[in-house]
Amino acid sequence: MVKVEICIGSSCHVKGAGQVLDIFRERIKEKNLGDKVELAGKFCIGKCTEGVCVTVDGELFSVDPKSAKKFFEKEVERRAGV
Repeated sequence: MVKVEICIGSSCHVKGAGQVLDIFRERIKEKNLGDKVELAGKFCIGKCTEGVCVTVDGELFSVDPKSAKKFFEKEVERRAGV
């Protein structure tokens, strides 16, 4: 199971965390990954200047809504074996 956490704190929220979350949810549904990817929100990851902060299996990344789909394909789908 790939664990993905998206910061939903105020700084990341302003930078598009909601949009990133929506894009990730869409990809999980489209690729039928509900049993392979655990998606969660986290109030603050602590790297506010780098947001939108996303962790994948504990590894920290900075993602924006424009790069979210490609990021998901590269980092999450790969780890989920897609």
